[in-house]
Amino acid sequence: MSPVERRSVGVIASLYAMRMIGLFMVLPVFMVLGKDLEGATPALLGMAIGAYGLTQALLQIPFGMLSDRFGRKPVIVTGLLIFAAGSLVAAVSDSIYGVIAGRFLQGAGAIASALMALLSDVTREEARTRAMAVVGMSIGLSFIVALLIGPIIAQWVGLSGLFALTAVMALLGMVLLAAVPTPRVQTHHLDTSVDASRFSDVLRHPDLLRLDWGIFSLHLMLTGLFVMLPRLLAEVHQLPVSRHGWLYIGVMGAGFVAMVPFIIIGEKRRKLREVFIGAVALLVASLAVLDGVRNHFWGVVAALFLFFMAFNLLEASLPSLVSKIAPAGLRGSAMGVYASSQFFGAFLGGAVGGWLYGHFQYEGVLGFVIGVGVLWLLVASFMNPPPYATSMTLHLSEAALADPAGTLNRLRSLDGLEDVVILEEEGLAYLKVDEAKLDLSVLTQGPWARNDESKV
Repeated sequence: MSPVERRSVGVIASLYAMRMIGLFMVLPVFMVLGKDLEGATPALLGMAIGAYGLTQALLQIPFGMLSDRFGRKPVIVTGLLIFAAGSLVAAVSDSIYGVIAGRFLQGAGAIASALMALLSDVTREEARTRAMAVVGMSIGLSFIVALLIGPIIAQWVGLSGLFALTAVMALLGMVLLAAVPTPRVQTHHLDTSVDASRFSDVLRHPDLLRLDWGIFSLHLMLTGLFVMLPRLLAEVHQLPVSRHGWLYIGVMGAGFVAMVPFIIIGEKRRKLREVFIGAVALLVASLAVLDGVRNHFWGVVAALFLFFMAFNLLEASLPSLVSKIAPAGLRGSAMGVYASSQFFGAFLGGAVGGWLYGHFQYEGVLGFVIGVGVLWLLVASFMNPPPYATSMTLHLSEAALADPAGTLNRLRSLDGLEDVVILEEEGLAYLKVDEAKLDLSVLTQGPWARNDESKV
């Protein structure tokens, strides 16, 4: 990447991370510290935890479309202002209803798709995969950081201080955004942007729908777990809230190390389906273990290790599977539906989990998330083995564009080319390539290629 690209990617990754940290810092402490809010009940506390997910699920695709029309930066700044406003509403509220309103507003600043579109505008095709990997790592790290620092900071500034800090980070993000150059030309990249005209193709694809159900279930289970876990640790095991973060970082770190070999086995030995279904089964089993040992501290620690081992594996595998399964030119649309499913799962996990905790305590919440997990395991068992294909964008030569039908037939005749879509107006071909069967140089140096610039 060029220096300008590195700076732009660093800023965009930071914006993703600051927003995620702001949303998740309250997750490990809210059910304990939020009890003092006026009108607080377990059901309303759970609603506050998950509220951001509903508005984000509804608005993140429209925000991306608005950025196509009005520009990336104006939409991103608007989203950050809404996010900051929601954080301030939650910070100054003494009642649970004010905090719920603030959380809904936080989610309404749904800038993720606009940020991804900006990333595509300011990076070249050949640098975009690395740029997206940096953003992905920043999102993963931000969740870990949020679970660690949330309880520590809350010890000093309380719940309102966490929300105020989130507002400050949102305003800082607007300052950082100035370091990203304003793209002279906005382009609609099908691998990173939503194509509304092809939504029906995504929603009719059974394997993509299974993955959408998977990320919905995963984040429902995660949010539901955090409806009851902080109180379990604080009230049953007398663990001070300020120390919860260290427990989470320990089990998440160990779980991450433990899952790495299975990621390698899945990719190298082409056992992704088996590893994926095994991880779903482990996720369900870990929650069943937690239900049985919740009164024993080290049993809880062991169950959380198993949970986060499976969670980390699934969180890493699901977007990769979407990219592999999505037809050529549909990855952006598929990821848009996938992300909305994730946020809606977080909303229901908080809302339903809170209601169940209020009526049935730990048993109700754990029974609910275990039931969702069992249903997910059943759905996943019908999963087809995913294609081991890499997404690639190829610039086409003038001769190839002069005869698009002939070019399409010649490309489709190549062994190892799983799928191809040509967009004449962009001068691009979107490809799905099995690199074990087809050398990429055959594509990038063939007569159809304008030059050797491509994105994998």
